[in-house]
Amino acid sequence: MSDTTPPAGGSATPQDGDWSDRLFGGFRKTSERLSGNLAGIVGGNRLTDAQLDDLEDALIISDLGPRAAARIRERLAEERFERDADERAIMEVVAREIADILRPVAKPLDIVAFPRPQVILTIGVNGSGKTTTIAKLAHLFQEQDYAVMLAAGDTFRAAAIGQLAVWAERLDVPIVKGPEGGDPASVVFDAVKDATEDGTDVLIVDTAGRLQNKRELMDELAKIRRVLGRLNPAAPHDVVLVLDATNGQNALAQIETFKEVAGVTGLVMTKLDGTARGGVLVAAAEQYGLPIHAIGVGEKIDDLRPFDPDLVARVIAGIA
Repeated sequence: MSDTTPPAGGSATPQDGDWSDRLFGGFRKTSERLSGNLAGIVGGNRLTDAQLDDLEDALIISDLGPRAAARIRERLAEERFERDADERAIMEVVAREIADILRPVAKPLDIVAFPRPQVILTIGVNGSGKTTTIAKLAHLFQEQDYAVMLAAGDTFRAAAIGQLAVWAERLDVPIVKGPEGGDPASVVFDAVKDATEDGTDVLIVDTAGRLQNKRELMDELAKIRRVLGRLNPAAPHDVVLVLDATNGQNALAQIETFKEVAGVTGLVMTKLDGTARGGVLVAAAEQYGLPIHAIGVGEKIDDLRPFDPDLVARVIAGIA
């Protein structure tokens, strides 16, 4: 997924089996990397300290992060294997522990705001797939029979405004936009006003992804929050950070920064299909505990979905 506008055309809601197949395909590189890194580590009914060290190192270089790796190591150290600890038996334990890490954070974006609309600010660095993710979230909400509106609050890039407008047309949803270089808070003000008058359920706001000047971005987001607060004191209801999984551990640094700058309330992770670094999903869950609302495993309009943590854990471990 990228911030370029893909070819026209979508598809129907994926069936469960179809989505499972996409998950397998999306995480294939990640599971192959993890299996490759763990290959050759076998033991008796208990693993030795040296084997546990090797396992922990393998998990870290598979992008699961030091915290998750230490947690999984501890679990493996406690495990008494009925038969010798072969690769399959070890991966079963790894999958169970990954599922325990992911379960508390696998939370879809629920539309519960009253009065409407529920305002979702989307943030993320340029190139993370933010614009396309907004379109995919809009499509997801449409499937749930919610009325959706978009707001082009990234006024610093004409391309971002243009891409969002193309998506709005394809999805047949209204969009509020302003001129390039205009005031983002003014665009958001108009959008909330229109969405409230129209009875719109969900307003998804694009914002600038410039981290070069954190103070400037913080000031801009603070102004948007003030404007929102005048119209709807509960808004924004969600501040969703879009992360590119291909960035691996750098994605974690973005969480840290945007938590400080923007008060992130949840995550969407994209481009899991294009990387062997999908373990960063587990690292983010263990390190930050923020809700992960959806994951992206492809280019199609319906390739962004909430996820089943148990299934994803087994897919990452290569044993689903």
